[in-house]
Amino acid sequence: MKTTLTPASLAGAREALRKANVELARAYPGESPRRQPVHVVYGGAHLFRAETARKLGDLALAALKEYAPDAAELAHGLGLPQRGRFAQRVYGRVVDKLEREPVEDLRIDFEDGYGHRPDAEEDGHAVSAATEMARGLEQGSLPPFVGIRVKSFTEELFERASRTLDLFLTTLLERTGGKLPPSFVVTLPKVSVPEQVAALARILEVMETEKGLPSGSLGLELMVETPQALFDREGRLHLPRLVEAGAGRCTSVHLGVYDYTAALSVSAHAQSMLHPTCDFLRDVVQVSLAGTGIMLADGATNVMPVPPHKAQGGEVLLPTQRRENMEAVHRVWQLSYRHIRHSLERAWYQGWDLHPAQLPVRYAAVYAFFLEGLDAASRRLRAFMDKAAQATLLGDVFDDAATGQGLLNFFLRGLSCGALNQDEVLAAGLTLEELRSRSFRAIVESRRGRASSGG
Repeated sequence: MKTTLTPASLAGAREALRKANVELARAYPGESPRRQPVHVVYGGAHLFRAETARKLGDLALAALKEYAPDAAELAHGLGLPQRGRFAQRVYGRVVDKLEREPVEDLRIDFEDGYGHRPDAEEDGHAVSAATEMARGLEQGSLPPFVGIRVKSFTEELFERASRTLDLFLTTLLERTGGKLPPSFVVTLPKVSVPEQVAALARILEVMETEKGLPSGSLGLELMVETPQALFDREGRLHLPRLVEAGAGRCTSVHLGVYDYTAALSVSAHAQSMLHPTCDFLRDVVQVSLAGTGIMLADGATNVMPVPPHKAQGGEVLLPTQRRENMEAVHRVWQLSYRHIRHSLERAWYQGWDLHPAQLPVRYAAVYAFFLEGLDAASRRLRAFMDKAAQATLLGDVFDDAATGQGLLNFFLRGLSCGALNQDEVLAAGLTLEELRSRSFRAIVESRRGRASSGG
């Protein structure tokens, strides 16, 4: 058949297109294959000990036993569906999680959860917290993800923040013989200009060089808590520039919704995770970083599930006091549950926790979310696998990998946090080897290879 276009006439356009496509793939590699924790627990640095995660788990189990001793009470307290054995499945998995891995991610906090203290006191806590982390690393008591949050890099606080970071890292590496906990990160709060991020990246680079660490060992994450983090003075998107200033070290962006709403002059009594300005914040951050591999974490419920009555000196609470305690904790649990569900439905799979009694709600909300979607996701993934296999046999290209990867990510997230078990995931038509690849495209290519070879 006669055509007009030739390779020579297309050469200029083809080369420009190739470069653009390569740059697009580099800038937007897709969702990260790394495990993302479902929460991050912030706790003051002065309180951190090597056994903190286990202690938080014990306190969470005690709260669950006190205010939801069985599945029916938890379902009543949170408003979980009670059809079939749904509530029992959620409850059993929450208990197992709190016993096995109560905290997935932990930040030793030198900022809002710590406050402003005399320099000598913060110096001492930086050293003691690092010593405790080293002890936790040695005895295997640290959560799978861990890090430190320093104060912001404003003019007033930079010297304090950088000194705390230096003391902490220097002490930690000395105590561990140069080893870092897996997935260790440094959190920089209230980021507003790229130079703040670049300064932290430079500090981490110097620490790696001085301590003989592999380049890139020290990761960083940013906290978006100011309107200036979203748009610059000319109204252009600012967040991608902030991430880029991290020189490849930025792995996550966390939201600070209360500082953010305060910066917009939202009255204190109206500040909430569900305030419309927070949805705007979530949407802008998602759009700005979609496809970059940067993980996103939402904020926290700032109302704590603390009972109004406490037994003093061995006294026993009256039945009316116990009932009031139960009702008060359940009200706050329901608020947290609504906040977490709202985040999950908007594809924010990680959030903050600030109190051990919030942990049962965190896991119950996450587990209910994944279990509710299990049957539909299994059917859809099996249909995608069948479609991929059919395309392979017919010699066509199956190019809807993005949707397939999204379904695969549902199972990977659910499995990693304990919401789903291995049998439930494999029932979707995957093998263990395919699941471990974490890539829908790799699964399709593997099946294509087996089909073409007759295997």
